[in-house]
Amino acid sequence: MSELPVIVTDLAYILIVAGITTIIFKRLKQPLVLGYIVAGFLTGPNMLYMPSIGNMDSIEDWGQIGVIFLMFSLGLEFSFKKIVKMGISPIICACMVMGSMMGVGSFVGDLFGWGDMDQLFLGGMLAMSSTTIIYKAFDDMGMRHKKFASNVLSVLILEDILGILLMVVLSAMAATRKFEGGALLNSLTQLGSVLLLWFLVGIYILPLFLKKNKKYINKETLLIVSSAFCFFLVVLSSKAGYSPAFGAFMMGSILSETMEAEDIEHTIGPVKDLFGSVFFVSVGMMVSPNVLIEHWPAILAITVAILIGQMTLGSLSFFVTGSSLKDAISSGFSMSQIGEFAFILAALGESLDVTSGFLYPIVVAVSIITTFTTPYMIKASVPVSEQLEKLFRKLDVSKLQKVSSTIEEKKKINLSEDSQRWKHLLAVLTYQTVSYFVLAYAVMYLVVSLFKPIFHSFLDLWWTNVISIVISLVVASPFMRAIMMRKNHNVDMVYFWHKNWRTRIMVIVLFLIRYHIVMISVLRLIDVHSPLRWYWNYGLANIAIILIILSRDLKYISIRLERTFFQNLHRRDMKKELPGYGRMLKGSDLHLTSLTIPENSAWAGKSLASLNIGNKMQVVVAAIVRGRLRINIPDGKNRLFPGDVMEVVGDDESIEKVRTMVMTEASGTEYMESREPLVLQKLVIAPNSTLIGKKLMESGIRNDFHCSVIGIEDKDGDLERIGAQHVFAENEILWVLGEYEQVELLRLVTHPEFSIKDGEIKFD
Repeated sequence: MSELPVIVTDLAYILIVAGITTIIFKRLKQPLVLGYIVAGFLTGPNMLYMPSIGNMDSIEDWGQIGVIFLMFSLGLEFSFKKIVKMGISPIICACMVMGSMMGVGSFVGDLFGWGDMDQLFLGGMLAMSSTTIIYKAFDDMGMRHKKFASNVLSVLILEDILGILLMVVLSAMAATRKFEGGALLNSLTQLGSVLLLWFLVGIYILPLFLKKNKKYINKETLLIVSSAFCFFLVVLSSKAGYSPAFGAFMMGSILSETMEAEDIEHTIGPVKDLFGSVFFVSVGMMVSPNVLIEHWPAILAITVAILIGQMTLGSLSFFVTGSSLKDAISSGFSMSQIGEFAFILAALGESLDVTSGFLYPIVVAVSIITTFTTPYMIKASVPVSEQLEKLFRKLDVSKLQKVSSTIEEKKKINLSEDSQRWKHLLAVLTYQTVSYFVLAYAVMYLVVSLFKPIFHSFLDLWWTNVISIVISLVVASPFMRAIMMRKNHNVDMVYFWHKNWRTRIMVIVLFLIRYHIVMISVLRLIDVHSPLRWYWNYGLANIAIILIILSRDLKYISIRLERTFFQNLHRRDMKKELPGYGRMLKGSDLHLTSLTIPENSAWAGKSLASLNIGNKMQVVVAAIVRGRLRINIPDGKNRLFPGDVMEVVGDDESIEKVRTMVMTEASGTEYMESREPLVLQKLVIAPNSTLIGKKLMESGIRNDFHCSVIGIEDKDGDLERIGAQHVFAENEILWVLGEYEQVELLRLVTHPEFSIKDGEIKFD
């Protein structure tokens, strides 16, 4: 028999230890991430008192796959449209929190004399609070539906996407080992172009692919197909010089806009949990007791820096962007930890060989400590905010908050109608021009790169260049025409064209700018491949552009392409009809939250009128979401069912009452807790049984013993069904279904000589 590969033995050992530690941490009500890290420490090479794994490299490879699935799942939970819907306040807050904490991290690193790259990576790690740990803490403490919690989760979403950009920036800086403004700006421009290209192409192609093959895609094939998409973009991202995690996140964010997003998320969940656990175990293997002992002052200093930094700078960031003093302090205190993203950044620094070996175990140790302190920090925010409110009452904090939360509204009010029209028009034209320019440039580049070598294999260079130019222009022409001609009949454009001669000149200038953007692209393509002088190339470029403008076929093609793209982009939102009214409540005490009805809820099947939620708890049930069905403004006749999502509007206190009622009544006193599987037993009614002469409905078999009579066995051994009016007779053989203990108790009634003494069943 052949010997098992080392990787199988290692994986078995890791999963056994991880299974034990996670159960222990679950019993202690601690995050599972900590259990994985402890399992990694116990199975790693730094633990001398336990067996160690045989091949560390293979575990690191599995950990890399874990990072890919973690980032893919993170992308599935993210939507680029969410940034637009959030407004400007969460974006400013996320940037302020991350910027201030990066400064804190760099300052601490400088105090200990660490190198520039160590300082930069440490700052990046401290800037990213743990989404997993905060979600878990809010759920455990019943705070998920509070107003400040929704603000924190919005900032966490933005931190995730900014963290992806941070990874790319740090990778670019690591390549040169120094900060160069021009090179960094060039890298960010390339990143933005690649991100936009992938997003545009992905949104156009993937939903169409999934829609066309919907009847062939079940749960199994959806797992394979979505994983294939993920790893395709991972490889493409790596080939383009970016992190594999970036590609995984991008594919997840693209698929998050599809109708299958939730199914993909549920299907990919177990795979993510498996490989993600291996990643966190590999993190724990990096923990070295010697390093921790040697660098304990740095661990202590970084921990204190995180706690104090988020308590002060984090809370201040939330406050100045419009949160109340109480909510701002609760938000800042909640984010006082680091987690999974810090591990990913630490692994990135080690893979690029730009950070010191001690940084990884230090960050892991700090993460463990701050994870334990998170619930206590959240609890401490309440008394701290109360004391500060008393202290600052004389400063009239409400006025400061009102000013900070209404800056954007005041700017809008001060804008004239024409200014608002220009602002909207320029924004639309900018988005459209940038998007179509990236698509046109990418198409021309791909056509030349792919087809020119093929044509040159059997044609001379002159004909190869001509054919390459023509094909590139034909394929890119729908996008070029859209740059110049789309939105020319826009309401704002028509308004300014007819208003006066000055605004008409501005409209003409806008067209000329877009025309010359296309001209530069076409002229560059021709110049590279044409041996003619520049003025001939310029003339050919103008002729090509005029033909593109005059073509009505291209007009219809570009319109269909754009329409299909936006249908794909908004199809999921149109099905769900996600509410936008929640944003209108910002700045008031009321806010919108969603509550899911538990599977065993006592509210299941009851109407809103019978529950009387609105009058009892002072909330408004705005909608009920049942799968893909949405019931807006439900009336009292609408009933609630397990799995329904109620969209509720109210303040923190009233919403907490509703949530508490849902959770406390979830088990229901009218239901008996299930202790064991059901059994089917035959019971003979003895001559002295108290059941004789009673009807089935009066016997108490169901109500008192929680059993059910399946039927009565006749003389031939056949089973006969009986009704509620059946009267029991002597020597009847009952077939009874129920839990074992309940059936045996019922036997006391059918066989009075049967009794229980000293906990044991005996016959007299």
